[in-house]
Amino acid sequence: MKAGGTSRVWVRRSLGLLGLAVLTTLALSQFVRLRYQGRIVPLTEAPEAPLALVFGAGLAPGAVPSPVLAQRLDAAIALWRQGKVQALLVSGDNSAPFHDETRAMRRYVVERGVPDAAVLGDEAGLSTYDSCLRAHTVFGANRAVLVTQRFHLSRALFIANSVGIDAWGVAADEGRATPWRYTLRETLSRVLALGMVLLKVEPGSLNSRPPTAPR
Repeated sequence: MKAGGTSRVWVRRSLGLLGLAVLTTLALSQFVRLRYQGRIVPLTEAPEAPLALVFGAGLAPGAVPSPVLAQRLDAAIALWRQGKVQALLVSGDNSAPFHDETRAMRRYVVERGVPDAAVLGDEAGLSTYDSCLRAHTVFGANRAVLVTQRFHLSRALFIANSVGIDAWGVAADEGRATPWRYTLRETLSRVLALGMVLLKVEPGSLNSRPPTAPR
């Protein structure tokens, strides 16, 4: 076979493998997205649970919750006011200096009427996976309502239910469109989450056990 023919064969094979990899990624991502889709409910229809797990989403200038995070916290506050949950578990990333996400989340909800005693803080919520696994293994949560934006809920629900939490989800942005950049990111993140669940990856930190969440 001539060199040109060999090159074309390798190109076709490479394209075929690339296409297979893309299809596999999309299929696995879709599996995670749909696995617990039925557990995403409107806020008013959320089941009662001991706590709501609120995922961090960054801080704005002034060390206050970003608009995305404030949206999540507002939904969690509404769940507490309606008696759907007994406590809020705010899980943030405090790994960077002068970035106390958990403290900002706690301050936000307490200033809006949630008693300090009803707010639990996880300072080692470095990722969605870490937040879910620590909620179960460190905080003792066996049942929870997850609060985040809809694009993120499918992955969060998959992880939480896979690591031992009977979890339901409330979309903080219900009725709003999801930006394309989030859709693309979640396509890949859902596959990564599946791998972490299957491999039973340990969270970044399992220490600093707080008061046990109500059951």
